[in-house]
Order: sequence, then C-alpha cells, then structure tokens
Amino acid sequence: MTMPSLQEILQIHGERLRAKHRFPKWVLVAMDALSRCRTAAMGGHIERCPDGHYEHHWYNSCKHRACPKCRSILRARWHEKQMARLLACPHHHVIFTLPEELNILWRYNRELMIELLFHVVRDTLFVLLGDERYGGIVPGLLCSLHTWGRNLCLHPHLHCIITAFGFRLDGTWGEPKKANLLPYLVVRELYRGKMIAAIRDALEAGKLVLPPSLLVFQLQNTLNELGRQSWNVEIRERYSSAKGVLSYLARYVGGGCISDSQIKSSEAESVSFTYLDHRDETTKEMRLSPEAFLMRFLQHVPPPRKKLVRYYGLYAEHNEKLLNEARAALGQARAERPQFLAWQAFLSKIGRESQSLCPVCGKPLVLGRRLRRWSTYHPGIEGPHEAAA
Repeated sequence: MTMPSLQEILQIHGERLRAKHRFPKWVLVAMDALSRCRTAAMGGHIERCPDGHYEHHWYNSCKHRACPKCRSILRARWHEKQMARLLACPHHHVIFTLPEELNILWRYNRELMIELLFHVVRDTLFVLLGDERYGGIVPGLLCSLHTWGRNLCLHPHLHCIITAFGFRLDGTWGEPKKANLLPYLVVRELYRGKMIAAIRDALEAGKLVLPPSLLVFQLQNTLNELGRQSWNVEIRERYSSAKGVLSYLARYVGGGCISDSQIKSSEAESVSFTYLDHRDETTKEMRLSPEAFLMRFLQHVPPPRKKLVRYYGLYAEHNEKLLNEARAALGQARAERPQFLAWQAFLSKIGRESQSLCPVCGKPLVLGRRLRRWSTYHPGIEGPHEAAA
C-alpha cells in the first residue's frame, strides 16, 4: 500500500478547487507543476544497458520551490553553499513574528508585506547594533521567511541568524556589548514601531490593498491597538557557531510547508497529517477536508521571483571582500564556493543507489531516448511520450 502524497491529493481534487476558487496565476502554476512533477507529463529520458539487459525511465522534476518532491537536493545545495561562507564565531538566532491581526493584510498584499517585513527587521537590527551602546558594529545577517505554523495555519515570521562579530566604522572589528545580543524590550518596541509606520506609509501611498470587509478607519484603529500590545520577538540563546541553526533553517529552504511523510491518509472526504505542536512538543494529527487542506497549503506558495532568504551586512553577496576580511580577522581562510552538488553525488551522500549501472552486467547505463514533455496535462493520466534522442 503506497502512502498518500500531496501530489496525489492535488491530482484528485485540484480541478474541483480551481473551479470553485480564484487563485493568483503563480498559485495555478504551482498546482500544475506539483501535479506533474516526476510524471510522464514532465518529459524525461530513458537510460539503457548497452547490451540490452535493462532500461530505466527518468521523469523530470518540476523544481518548484513549493514542491516536497524537489526539496532534498535544493536544500543540500543551499546548505553546502552557506556552510562555506559562515564566519567562525558565535551566532544569535532571533525570530520576528507578525501579529495575527495583520494576517488579513498579508493575504491581500503578500508581495508588499514580504518586502516590508524584511526591510523592517533588517533596519531594526542594524540600527540597534550600529548604536555604540550595543557595540556599534555591522554584523553578518541571514534572514529566512516562513509563512506557516506547524499545522499549516498562516503564521508569517522571520528567522534571523546574526554574527556576534562585526565591522566598526573606524575600520576595526568587534562584538556586541551584550551577551544576549540586544535588550529584548528595545528590539520588540523598535520592531513594532517600524512595522506599524511602514504599513501606515504604504496605506497613505496607495500601495496597500484592503479587503472588502476592512475599511481604512478600521485598519487605523487596529494599528493603534497593535501599537499598545506586546509583539512576539524571540531572542534565543547564543550559539557557539551557526551550524546547528543553519541545518534547522535548511529544512525549510525549498520544498514548501509540508513533507509527504507527514500525510497519513487521503480519502474522498478527508486528509489527515501530523505536526509537532510547539506548545507541548507533542506530535498531533489533524484531519481536514481535502479542500481545506489544499487551501491551507496553497496560501504558502511563494510569489514568483520573490526571495525568501536574504543576506545583509557581512553576509550580503556583494560584500564578499568584507566577508573575507572578517574571516581573516577570525583566522579563517577565504570563503571558497563549494563544488556543485550533482544529483549522483547527492544520492551517494545520503546512501541511495543512483541506478546508473545495469543490475545484470554492471555496465554504466547510456542515454536511450528522450521523453517529450506534454503540451497539455490531465491529472491521473500516465504514459510515455517519446522523441528520438
């Protein structure tokens, strides 16, 4: 008995969902890509034993950022690249969360709210760490956006990895003056003030789309109320290095908000999946209708060309020279770009056979025919479309 997958649920229920709801174009593209991934509809190629003992069909991956089938190798490549750039110094992990009251703005203004959240968090950290009272430094900063909670609810928050080491404007290197990086209350209040101000500015500039149920004065009242509330900012303990938290973040870089292993059952009227409840650290199971499950998943499909992981300060990609100077100050060699991780090497690394050898005679398989991608796709239909190599 095969375990259910997100792809199968999309193939069975996707057409009915499209007919019932209006989705942005990028969400429709994602639904199509995930439904086709590694099927005959995507095209591919056939590898054969040169002596005719064996042949194997390889279907192409969709490579969509929300696809759980494509997540492993993308995650591994990103992890290797970042590990090669990390500074050999302690790091801090800080999480900035948007209040639940702003979720309705997020749904109608995803691209704008993503930009506001990244810019506000960056400015909050750099303004405070640039203050002489807290160190007066420019650190390395890596930010990763997650829009989901453990049960796939909408929960936008930004994970930040920050170096406990940075560049001073006088040309010297130094550390934050406080062992816990920054005072929690100061960070929280500055973040809250900057985010509310950014939303007000966007509203006045006519950049903010309000849902039909929300009037301008109601949003202003909500922002006033939020200005008096405590926002969720978590400054976690200082780590001796960033390797552990980087491995944690890598699990969420590419592949979307749920893995197929979490999906336990898929029936005509319900889908059940497991998740880890952070409140009591126990694994729980949630059962939803297929429509409700897919709607939860699809709200986390990222807009096209929108970067969900960004780098600032010493870790900014245009600051390679300054990063290498920081590495030299810490006694590290220059950062070297790791060798591109090919899929054969990746499979070997995780202990899986690449199926590149004939199981009968052991000879390397050779390319036989290419399989043409389908111009139209009908979920659930399989079959080879072949073209001469």
